[in-house]
Amino acid sequence: MDFHEWMTLSEKAIGKEGMDVFEQFVLGNISFEECLKGMYEAMTEENMNKQENTAAENADSKETAEENNENTDEKEKSNFLKDIIEIAESTLITVFVIVLIFTYILHPVNIVGRSMVPTLNYNYSGEREKNGDTDKVFMNTIFFDVNYGDILVIDKDKNYLLNEKGEAYQPLHDVPINECIIKRVIAVGGQTIDIHDNQVIVDGEVLDEPYIAENSTTEDLGAFGSQYPITVPEGYYFVMGDNRNHSTDSRARSVGFVKRDQIYGKAIVKYSPIDEFEILVGSHKG
Repeated sequence: MDFHEWMTLSEKAIGKEGMDVFEQFVLGNISFEECLKGMYEAMTEENMNKQENTAAENADSKETAEENNENTDEKEKSNFLKDIIEIAESTLITVFVIVLIFTYILHPVNIVGRSMVPTLNYNYSGEREKNGDTDKVFMNTIFFDVNYGDILVIDKDKNYLLNEKGEAYQPLHDVPINECIIKRVIAVGGQTIDIHDNQVIVDGEVLDEPYIAENSTTEDLGAFGSQYPITVPEGYYFVMGDNRNHSTDSRARSVGFVKRDQIYGKAIVKYSPIDEFEILVGSHKG
């Protein structure tokens, strides 16, 4: 199915007004909640029109039937009720599918801050953020693997550092950043990472990082210091922002390693601004 076929089917399902509401959401002019409400109202209005048309058609058919045969009256009533039930079912199914898709498969996320410049919020400014005029992405929250280069949305309510035995632990006196962050995976569980001389070395190989901001300086921010090179514990990840000079990430004690259950989802596409639409999966390859 190509894009035009998908648009045609979508318009049949939710109507032209519903598609107009969805377009406003994609452009970032309305919120996800406003989108759902608007699409539901549009579908309800369209279905009311369908019901009125159906009622009118059935009324005409009924008059003709009464003139010809009074016994067809019950059949017309039955068909009318059947049409109403089918319309109600299609509306409920459509709303359910939309909610399911935008809750689990394509969850919208508004990007705050400049830690992922230039990949995200390339034209970042405090004024744009204040006005909500920042990049927006869809993230997948189910059935995804985590690999090098993936961009993750993370709930950093806990910070994990490394003890003398090479095990992850929660420090007692280092407060976690305690906010939702978005970063790129640099190393996964079992891999060894080293940072020195403005280079990132994973499993003995210097990473080629075309995605980082110009003039970035990559250095530890106090999380592991003299412990490098370190091996990332299984079930944990080492993450960094693309804008290394302005990113609080695994290099900082307030973040440290990311545990698997702290991951909300994987960013898969930047959909707003629409003229900067970009597939984020594989964006580390440049």
